[in-house]
Amino acid sequence: MDFTKPTIEYADLWPVLVVFGAALLGVLVEAFVPRPARYLSQLGITVVGLLVALGGTIGVGLGLDKLSGARGLIAAEGAFAIDGPSVLLWGLVLVCAVGGVLLFAERRLEGGVTVFAGQAAALPGTTAEREASTRGLEHTEVYPLLLFAVGGMMLFPAANDLLMLFVALEVLSLPLYLLCGLARRRRLLSQEAALKYFLLGAFSSGFFLYGLALVYGYAGTMEFAGIAAAVQGDADNHNLLLIGIGLMSVGLLFKVGAVPFHSWTPDVYQGAPTAVTGFMAAGTKIAAFGAFLRLFYVALGADRLSWQPMLWVVAILTMVVGAVVAVVQTDVKRMLAYSSIAHTGFLLTGLLGVQAADDLGKGEISSLTAVLFYLIGYGVAIVGSFALVTTVRDAGGEAGRFSAWVGLGKRSPLVAGTFAFFLLSMAGIPLTGGFIGKWAVFSVALSAGAWPVVAVAVASSIVAVFFYVRFILLMFFTEPGDQAAAAVTRPSPLTSGVVAVSAIATLVLGVVPGPVLDLVADAGSFIR
Repeated sequence: MDFTKPTIEYADLWPVLVVFGAALLGVLVEAFVPRPARYLSQLGITVVGLLVALGGTIGVGLGLDKLSGARGLIAAEGAFAIDGPSVLLWGLVLVCAVGGVLLFAERRLEGGVTVFAGQAAALPGTTAEREASTRGLEHTEVYPLLLFAVGGMMLFPAANDLLMLFVALEVLSLPLYLLCGLARRRRLLSQEAALKYFLLGAFSSGFFLYGLALVYGYAGTMEFAGIAAAVQGDADNHNLLLIGIGLMSVGLLFKVGAVPFHSWTPDVYQGAPTAVTGFMAAGTKIAAFGAFLRLFYVALGADRLSWQPMLWVVAILTMVVGAVVAVVQTDVKRMLAYSSIAHTGFLLTGLLGVQAADDLGKGEISSLTAVLFYLIGYGVAIVGSFALVTTVRDAGGEAGRFSAWVGLGKRSPLVAGTFAFFLLSMAGIPLTGGFIGKWAVFSVALSAGAWPVVAVAVASSIVAVFFYVRFILLMFFTEPGDQAAAAVTRPSPLTSGVVAVSAIATLVLGVVPGPVLDLVADAGSFIR
């Protein structure tokens, strides 16, 4: 047999390679650069690497029309699909990552150091930990860890075969497990969150890998196109396919925080450093839903009558549990965590709106367009929300309990007003990006006949409006009790810039959504 050398389309994959290259350079910085110079070195490498990758992503996106096929190509011997949706998701992940890096680099809120532990290996409460804190040490390894996670998030929605899908899942997950356990304050809570996330994530990855093996056994191929052909050809052992879909869904539903695989979400959101929580809440959901859409639309789209009933049930449970349990929370980060679970249900509602292109009416958007727009609106709002949470503090650090936020509107009307604006967007109030996103996903699901799911979604949205508005009333119209209320610490321009850009983006998405909707629609569909 003649040997055929593999072909790698570096010209189209280079934004991902830049991110991984910057991460490896960050590892070398940790090994060879003196400790006092590492912070600025790592920050510069990370920001420049992300901005170069973002510029490259824009270039790749503009060049898609010149490539073969439907606005894209299958690259790296079938391992990746470089098409409009994957490039759009790359850009969105990179934008959220830039915001995350700026929050990571914030030093003013902690008195000259970052929010990350000085010496993670030191046991909480020991002399080694106190010495590390006294010396002002900080872990600059968080920057290459973030870059590795970003690289995995870029690979995940572009993966075009099952093996690469699993590799990308692990590459994005492992750095996040570490980042969640590196908080400078409340270290036991942070380490508990990291351990829970790691153990449950490992179990979910095992289910995903077992399901992957079963689907491979059914189709005889790892590539999505081959799986789609086997499904359309009605290959034998259909039960093997169904079990494989169910097991792979466990891994993906865990990553997006859907019920009943959501139990890690509130604990991890609360225990992790808030900068990590904000980055993870946006980036992980964007990447995971991108992979979810490609797997279920491209590889398994012909068998959607088999998997749609399962997702109906999961979407309904996720929206109901997320909205109802959020009502009884007394901590801001846990409230946002259960809110995130409810938003996962709304996104699954949009995913259920899949229809054939011929079934779409004139001017009607596709389910892919609706979900991608929702991810944009949710991503900017959630990053801005957690950025504001970092600024409300008391003597023990960040003040997450509701009682500390009472009367914040009188003490700091700008912070409270901006936070209220983000909450109103997540509630789906008009003139915000969240309203347009919910309208989009609800309308496509309704057009596809999933009206029971839409009915539950509307009811869950009403419940969500209740706990969002209740918190706004707490900030503006409730008098502080005997407990000392928290104050707003003035952040550096890094955090302020993230909040300002997020607020402006949320407003623009709600007032003039047309250009962004057109951009998402122009991205087209997944290449097959």
